[in-house]
Amino acid sequence: MLTVIAIFMLGSGICGGATTSGMLIAGRAVQGVGSGGIIMVSSTIISDLVPLRQRGNISAILMSIFGIGSALGPFIGGAIVSSTTWRWVFYLMLPIGGAALAMLFIVLCVNYNKEMSFWQKLRRIDLIGNSILVASTVSVLYALSYAGTRYSWQSWHTFVPLLIGFLGLFIFAWFQTTGFSSEPLMPPHFFNRLTSAVLAINTFIFSALLYWCIFFLPVYFQAVKLYSPIRAGVSMLPISLLGIPGSVLGAISLTRWGRYKPVHIIAFALQTLGLGLFTLQQEDTPVAQWAVFQCIVSLGMGMTFSTMLPAFQAFIPERDLAASTAAWYFLRLFGHVWGVAIPAAVFNYRVDSLLAQGVISDPDIARRLSAGGAYQAASSGFVKQFSPSLQTEIRTVYRLATQRVFQIAIVFAGIAFLLALLEKEIELRNTLETEFGLEDKKEKAISSNQLE
Repeated sequence: MLTVIAIFMLGSGICGGATTSGMLIAGRAVQGVGSGGIIMVSSTIISDLVPLRQRGNISAILMSIFGIGSALGPFIGGAIVSSTTWRWVFYLMLPIGGAALAMLFIVLCVNYNKEMSFWQKLRRIDLIGNSILVASTVSVLYALSYAGTRYSWQSWHTFVPLLIGFLGLFIFAWFQTTGFSSEPLMPPHFFNRLTSAVLAINTFIFSALLYWCIFFLPVYFQAVKLYSPIRAGVSMLPISLLGIPGSVLGAISLTRWGRYKPVHIIAFALQTLGLGLFTLQQEDTPVAQWAVFQCIVSLGMGMTFSTMLPAFQAFIPERDLAASTAAWYFLRLFGHVWGVAIPAAVFNYRVDSLLAQGVISDPDIARRLSAGGAYQAASSGFVKQFSPSLQTEIRTVYRLATQRVFQIAIVFAGIAFLLALLEKEIELRNTLETEFGLEDKKEKAISSNQLE
């Protein structure tokens, strides 16, 4: 945990001191390594400290902090940039990270296997499995990063790395079953039950739908409602903040009754309903209406967030908690990637088809919006520079394209809802059976006295 925080601070420092765009990108990459580690290791620590049935409460707390940070981050960042320089957006992470390092160093005193040497621990890592998974994932990410923008989806530049990536993922799945590694990265028994497989698939879908909304609701607000970037950010507050009570509600249900299936059914039903309501949004949709739509989706997502990992871990032995947490977070982060790629492809295809139908009368504007240009140009400033009649045509294209994006989202949420009906519940553990956790200082003192 100390290491990943230090890596995040290093990336922040590189970004703050960046003199070129390449240096800034490199710093962001280092930050990404650190932030990904912070998220995953935090959940691993929680799994080692909190019994399974109580973990939803801690997940709700994390969701609350995440929601507040997501809501306040743009305002704080904007204030920093307006009053000083963008570099302080990154430099600010250094004192915060330093305080976190000091606190964790003092407070987080954990048990670990002191009899195992460093090299013995290193040999336990599934290096081959890790290498195959990382290479395959990078290949898929490369394809998705440029698909529909620099290269078309039909281009070999997209198809070949995507094919190689998926082939690598299949090889990785096969390799995990061979028994070559004594401790495989994702053991097959993580997914050998129907409920485990359902939870894994629904984790992927939920994560994709979250980014689906985060990336395409602003397009609606800026290019259809003609809100400024600041007002569009404010308009996203319901989906950022209403996840908190949803997460708390899911955690309370999990802790009190120990049941996750009803929570997931209700949660995905709310997401399906809310995404369906998004398709009704028009140029003149009132604030109260789109805010309620966001609240419905956000409540469902919050309930899913705090209950999905404990449910997935219910089928995993305590000794595999770290590996199961890492596997779950990989599925979640992989879902985020597809939650951008799939709606982007749908959006761009819909825009191109509307332009081919002649919805926009000006050929120059149609050219600028085609081949992925519509997402880049999605702002009130772009739309307002044209005559009222052209503005109406452009807003129509954006409305119909975002409508199609959320129509496809309904399908994914509906599949997750149907899969949730197949879940089977087992009793969540109320006790903790792990060799790790926090050190017991009293027990340690008694042992020292006995040795003396």
